[in-house]
Amino acid sequence: MNVEQARFNMIEQQIRPWDVLDPSVLELLQVVHREDFVPEAHRHQAFVDTELPLTATRRMLAPRVEARLLQELKVQRHEKVLEIGAATGHLAALLARKAQRVVAVEADAGLAAQATANLKRAGVANASVLNQDGAAGVAGEEPFDAILLSGSVAAVPQALLNQLKVGGRLAAIVGGEPVMRAVLVTRVNAGEFSTVELFDTVAGRLPGFAEASAFSF
Repeated sequence: MNVEQARFNMIEQQIRPWDVLDPSVLELLQVVHREDFVPEAHRHQAFVDTELPLTATRRMLAPRVEARLLQELKVQRHEKVLEIGAATGHLAALLARKAQRVVAVEADAGLAAQATANLKRAGVANASVLNQDGAAGVAGEEPFDAILLSGSVAAVPQALLNQLKVGGRLAAIVGGEPVMRAVLVTRVNAGEFSTVELFDTVAGRLPGFAEASAFSF
């Protein structure tokens, strides 16, 4: 496989057509090598437009979904970011290139170890991975400028929203199959949040979050 040609095709044929046009995001996808964060058994599928299996219950988000969420968060260099569901560390590495600091949490101990090793190997020094559930955020690290849920949930817990700074943003994929929607929630003030619907998609569930009998966006 010609890796650079495959990377070019991923960006031009999958990601750009999905309205990912921010030059800084497109450049990051060239610099942070996705294949280095994919398990060896699936390395040949690193640039395929699909979620990749990581464990029996966890999947790596499709490249276009990762890129679109990254673009919508609009992370700035002075900001502190929380990522829920670090998986193998790919999105944490992308976020770390844009942020001052990234705190990533991963409930699966094996994946948390992989993410830590992958980030170290990639030379990412401003991102750390904690092996814990993420539904309650990370006590003692709040408030965050941005929070990214790297998988789907039935609903975003209020506890997570409360860890945003005023003006902070949270991106998540909310709902249940076959209908899920990516949303961007912004904290307007101490008790008010605004939500913008971004796009429809389907993504694997994050562990540790409550399910719901009905879904609302």
